[in-house]
Amino acid sequence: MTSTRRAGVGQAVRLALGTASALGFARFAYGLLLPAMRDDLHWTLADAGAMSAGNGVGYLLGALLATGLIRRLGAAAAFRVGMALTAGSLAATAVSGEYPLLLGIRALSGATGALVFIAGGVLASHGAARAASAVPITVYFAGAGLGIVVGGVTVPLLGAHWRLAWLGLGGAAALATVLSWSAAGADGGRPVAAGHARLRPLWTTALAYLLFATGYITYITFLSAYLTDRHAPVGQVVLTWTVLGVAVAVAPAVWSRPIATWPGGRALGALLAALGGGSALVLVSSAWPVVLLSALAYGATFMGVPAAVTAVMRAHVPAADWSATLAALTTVFAAGQTAGPWLAGLVADRTSTAATLAWTAVLCTAGAVIALVGRPAAPDHQHAPQTNGA
Repeated sequence: MTSTRRAGVGQAVRLALGTASALGFARFAYGLLLPAMRDDLHWTLADAGAMSAGNGVGYLLGALLATGLIRRLGAAAAFRVGMALTAGSLAATAVSGEYPLLLGIRALSGATGALVFIAGGVLASHGAARAASAVPITVYFAGAGLGIVVGGVTVPLLGAHWRLAWLGLGGAAALATVLSWSAAGADGGRPVAAGHARLRPLWTTALAYLLFATGYITYITFLSAYLTDRHAPVGQVVLTWTVLGVAVAVAPAVWSRPIATWPGGRALGALLAALGGGSALVLVSSAWPVVLLSALAYGATFMGVPAAVTAVMRAHVPAADWSATLAALTTVFAAGQTAGPWLAGLVADRTSTAATLAWTAVLCTAGAVIALVGRPAAPDHQHAPQTNGA
């Protein structure tokens, strides 16, 4: 590995603390806390899903505002601001059990998390261009696995003490903010031109991404509720989430080369197909080994999807338009993940929590078909640098 690639990967490792906070803590840890909050606050599954949807609404708003903020502040400063605000919003979630206030705080976490996600993605994309490799992108998105492991190991052990868990997550996010500070500065803090969003050549990719977003979020939101409804002991819940998080963290070793070298939407389609199949495993059997295998398959694929979408974008869009296009794709993503948990929760209230996992399997499989059948428009080789493998 050349010194340039090593530097790019090193920066991506520190930037990955952004996805650990914005995704692992601010979004996915809610699924771990859902059973305790549901019991203590007397929520229905639709209430629980609406809380996740509220986070999605905030994420959608953050995605819409991100381009303007990055244009004014620069990607590095936007990343740092988003990290600090995310840490504060996580700690604030412990303040009250009032549903409207919690909904507003969860929306704030979504908005700040979107800013981190997009700004960090822009920084990682430029790092990948310098390194001529997709590794910095896949490493950046794999940071969510670290957040899932930290939450999966600690949160279930706190039992009903969900307020204490949110305070702990806020503290962990604050530490991640400090440790990632210099990584964001590696590309400077100057304001940049945001360019133009170019979704037309990526419409099949965007549609597959929308289906993924609408589907994937319900699995990780309701997984703990599914296990709790089947009286799984705390140790099984901890191990299941740990396996899922570790799988996210090691996924770059599996997917970096396919994402970099497979043409069109093939890597995206393969990821979505594996994700749909893995989610469906728990519908076949609720036996613990099957659940673990499902969590392993889910973890090894779901954060590879945004990495694959980002790689497709880099290959088909001029570099000057990366920021605006990534923000537009994240807006599509946010719209899907906003509607998904609430709709799935409504279905689950009338059936069972297993319906939420079936929702993931069906929508991700449909996204796989679209990604494999559709083809992005031919890239502009003059402006869009390609990766050369892992």
